Amino acid sequence: MQRNAAPGKQTIEANLGTHVMKHTAVDVVIIGAGPAGAVAAALLRKAGRSVLVLERQHFPRFSIGESLLPQSMAYLEEAGMLQAVVEAGFQYKNGAQFVYRDQSSSFDFRDKHSAGWGTTYQVERAVFDEILIRCAAEQGAEVRFGHTVQAVHTEGAAPLVDVSDEAGHAYRIEARFVFDASGFGRVLPRLLNLEAPTRMPTRAALFSHVYDGLAAGASDRNKICVATHPERRDVWFWMIPLAGGRSSVGCVAESSFLDVPESEREAKLRALIRKEPTLNRLIGDAPFLMPVRHIGGYSANVERLHGPGYALLGNAGEFLDPVFSSGVTIALRSAHLAVQTLNRQLDGEPVDWTAQYDVPLRKGIDTFRAFVERWYTGELQDIIFYPDQTPSIRRMISAVLAGYAWDESNPYVADPVRRLNALHEVCTQR
Repeated sequence: MQRNAAPGKQTIEANLGTHVMKHTAVDVVIIGAGPAGAVAAALLRKAGRSVLVLERQHFPRFSIGESLLPQSMAYLEEAGMLQAVVEAGFQYKNGAQFVYRDQSSSFDFRDKHSAGWGTTYQVERAVFDEILIRCAAEQGAEVRFGHTVQAVHTEGAAPLVDVSDEAGHAYRIEARFVFDASGFGRVLPRLLNLEAPTRMPTRAALFSHVYDGLAAGASDRNKICVATHPERRDVWFWMIPLAGGRSSVGCVAESSFLDVPESEREAKLRALIRKEPTLNRLIGDAPFLMPVRHIGGYSANVERLHGPGYALLGNAGEFLDPVFSSGVTIALRSAHLAVQTLNRQLDGEPVDWTAQYDVPLRKGIDTFRAFVERWYTGELQDIIFYPDQTPSIRRMISAVLAGYAWDESNPYVADPVRRLNALHEVCTQR
């Protein structure tokens, strides 16, 4: 099998540009240059595969999902991106603080059941995502910004991808395989009619950034703050401290609760922040640094995560909810598993995409799902704020919150539904 060498310095900018170099065939086409696409591209290049990344937007661009989980650090390290992320100067993160009225419970992710990273970062995604895709380009992936996938044909022996650039030029790429890492764009689920009903209710978020102006010691900047509305336990807020004295702040609720005209979004979010005692104290009337944004209907599911000649990565396959910041971790885990499986296939080995990719990936997703569902019923909140927590069980919960949702040595991963139900019963009985 022919292996492609990494490019010299003079070709890296071409790899990051929008100029269309003549390609008739490539090992792998990746749709989307976000974290899943970038990490998959780098891992494929490490295996010597030729990779073309097609991204509809131009970077840097704003994205939500700013609080990473420690589990994701292992995949950044595997992809050769960790040093670039560490050197970027992002806000250090070591855990999460949960607050409800006058109750508070903090988890330090270094104190957890599972082995592995216990710290990570809270990032401005525009910068973070650009760092990752630049690392992938420096490792030899070709990246085309401003190029939109119009159709994908999977009927033949090899997938065919029809693409157009911003000037209206159309072209076709033949690939041995296609990864859809398009996130909320969900390109292949739309083009191939793969959408399936999600079990998650329709929720939405209002969010912005502020200069928080927090005095030293006023809050632990090393932890994301997750605050529950004092009157509605199904409504919650995030405050994510970022570098440079900024914080991302938002509110998540059922869509109807946040359904206001665009002109009223700022007033709605401000009123909600003032309602929650901790955020009101920490942020209060701090000016929003950008127009208040709205995202809704983000929970999604698909019939299957793979098919003839393609696989879905990250949010393109399934997105649950932002409450435990699982999105980027699931995306990077999916890239890791999919590349492992595809490398075996391209090397001529027999593979079972369901057994080797779909089932293992969904195991962690289902663990997160059990935690998310019980967050909104209030059951997990009862557990988190329970005053007499057993240290060993607390470390097991901390491990899942840190992203280790695939470690089946943890009983709350091996059997999350039964274990959480039993734990809640104990907490409420006492």
